[in-house]
Amino acid sequence: MDKLKRVLSGRDAEEPSGLAEVIDSTSLGWGTRVKGFVACFAIGCLCSILGSCLLWIPRKGLILFAVFYTLGNIASIGSTLFLMGPMKQLKRMFEPTRLIATVVMLLCLILTLCSAFWWRKAGLALLFCILQFFAMAW
Repeated sequence: MDKLKRVLSGRDAEEPSGLAEVIDSTSLGWGTRVKGFVACFAIGCLCSILGSCLLWIPRKGLILFAVFYTLGNIASIGSTLFLMGPMKQLKRMFEPTRLIATVVMLLCLILTLCSAFWWRKAGLALLFCILQFFAMAW
């Protein structure tokens, strides 16, 4: 379990320095991190499922689906912040091998909400939801 904690926190091969010990003493405990991860991930899944159920509502269903699906993806991404920490998560998201997928996914998140709220184009919102899925899977 300690090995898993070191790998997820990014301290696999390096010895803890004085600064790392200070950061560790002020950060969340492992149990709290896991609980936060599970709660955030469950909220993300619930939002995605709720969005899928709302898809079948006449006239506004597609917009509601786009909004809840996007909120579900944001919560799911936020859940990994509990395991790795915000800075480690951002560093991994913007590594050169993941940079294109990250930019496409973040852009699609924003464009989905724009197409749902400002442009009011349901087809565009659905297209951006599909692109979100592919970018997250990539």
